[in-house]
Amino acid sequence: MTDSRYRLTTVECPNPRRVLTTGPREARIELSRIASIVMLVTVLHSTMAIASDIVGVASVTDGDTIQIHGQSIRFYGIDAPESGQLCKLDDKPWRCGPAAANALADHIGARTVTCAPRDRDRYGRTVAVYRVEGEDVNAWLVREGWALAYRRYSSDYVDEEAAAKAAKRGLWRGTFIPP
Repeated sequence: MTDSRYRLTTVECPNPRRVLTTGPREARIELSRIASIVMLVTVLHSTMAIASDIVGVASVTDGDTIQIHGQSIRFYGIDAPESGQLCKLDDKPWRCGPAAANALADHIGARTVTCAPRDRDRYGRTVAVYRVEGEDVNAWLVREGWALAYRRYSSDYVDEEAAAKAAKRGLWRGTFIPP
């Protein structure tokens, strides 16, 4: 149906809930370009946020989490005992969570830590591989027996865990429930 005064055309739509986009072709193309640019910038921004190294002196939160400049960063590919976790050593309760955190704090000391982000966890924390003077600190924690390879997310540190278990280092000196 056409109204000649306004030259409007009514179009029958088989689904009345569907919104039809009308307008000059150039406007639709321009909106499409803008939407594409916004999506590209969003993707690049989130990728760059994960890809940038985090560098600074760290404070240890627990055996697999540190803070740099107030930002919590979790170790990639490993899992260490929680701060309140008890294990057994010589059939006596042993606070293995704090022992793992203390071993980490002693190892890194006041040296500069470089964190290479790999992901974000469900709490929004950056998950990263840590290096101090070129050494992979994640591998060190597992090799010394203070953390386990977190096979659910990575197989990177399985060999280090086997070596720590065979040598009875860290947690492997006693008995424990895997973190």
